[in-house]
Amino acid sequence: MLEIFVIGYCLYFFFTIYTSFMQIGYVKKAKSLEPIILDNAKYVEAANYSIEKEKVAIVSSFYSFILFIFWIGFGLSTLDSLITTDSYWLKAIIFVDLFIIINWALGLPFDLYSTFKLDKKYGFSNMTPALFIKDTIKTGILFLVFGSAVIAAISWIINSFGTWWIWGFAFIFAVIILINMLYPVIRDKMFDKFESLKDKELEAKIENLLDQVGFKSSGVFSVDASKRDNRLNAYFGGLGSTKRVVLFDTLVEKLSHNELLAVLGHELGHFKNGDILKNIGIMGVVMFVFFAIFGNLSDDIFLGLSLNNEPYAIIALFLIFSPILSFFLMPLISLISRHNEYAADEFGSNLSSKNDLVNALLKLANENKSFPLSHPLYIFFYYSHPPLVERFKELGYDVHENSEEALKDSIFNK
Repeated sequence: MLEIFVIGYCLYFFFTIYTSFMQIGYVKKAKSLEPIILDNAKYVEAANYSIEKEKVAIVSSFYSFILFIFWIGFGLSTLDSLITTDSYWLKAIIFVDLFIIINWALGLPFDLYSTFKLDKKYGFSNMTPALFIKDTIKTGILFLVFGSAVIAAISWIINSFGTWWIWGFAFIFAVIILINMLYPVIRDKMFDKFESLKDKELEAKIENLLDQVGFKSSGVFSVDASKRDNRLNAYFGGLGSTKRVVLFDTLVEKLSHNELLAVLGHELGHFKNGDILKNIGIMGVVMFVFFAIFGNLSDDIFLGLSLNNEPYAIIALFLIFSPILSFFLMPLISLISRHNEYAADEFGSNLSSKNDLVNALLKLANENKSFPLSHPLYIFFYYSHPPLVERFKELGYDVHENSEEALKDSIFNK
């Protein structure tokens, strides 16, 4: 059975490399076409950024494949031999923590290059070494405290129940729900500075919009995202009483009131259409399947890796092989997500206006340097949102006829 997982990983590796090469070739050809959606300079810049990102992804994929061979070849068994404690839960904590830390350390050069070289080259990253170190330390503390507690708990479940995977799924699913509830609070207390909107007129308009669709939140906040990145974004964070509307300060600065309301109207479309609950349901089904697979692994897999069929090994194999299963489920999940995005666009445009949403999307595309064209296979696997060209088409906007005039209006007028 180990051979099946190895073959699956090789297929996963092949497809990721193949789709990246197809994307690079496609964008290189599209770069020479007449610009759409973006202005001339940003069209070329966005194409170059897309190509460079894929090149980094290719190198990263090769590197990850080498790490995979290392771990299944002798890395896991070597790490196992170094940990001599008889406590199953303590061994699981030490083993899994070290496994994750080693992978993080070995992947750190790619994070540093993307943050301090690639993203700075294209005007995205405002990250400083000091802030990067602070973020890393805080994330590490959260991981060591809460991550270790989760590992200990799941180890106890594995060791205590014959059908542990059912109880393990229920526990991890509950942890994920809790994390989603606490996420905005954790971001507020440890990473970002959340502030009430200084623009009270905008705040009143947003509150009125929320009331129209019956969305109850704990407030509307602006977050100082620009200290790390210049991209524009907004999100609804939290669940239940922790729900809040969060606007990046970059978004508030670049978009007009009507455009901001159109963006929020789109997000409210997800709320009104029940997409959040649907996504939780899909995630639950996928996780249940994963737990069913890894809860019934053959002893031959552990023997082939020179490991014992114990909690530490099961968790490590889950971390190594679950991305493979996720990758091959991505086309279906992405297809569902793209359908939901179209519905949210329709809801948002009806709540405000199609023109406001179009203008907002144009600004977002230009500020975020989102190249509007991609290879169909790349879209099939990776696009959780429809391609911009298709989104505009559904909104009744012809990108070829209207781009130049609309760009001038949306970029230079606020």
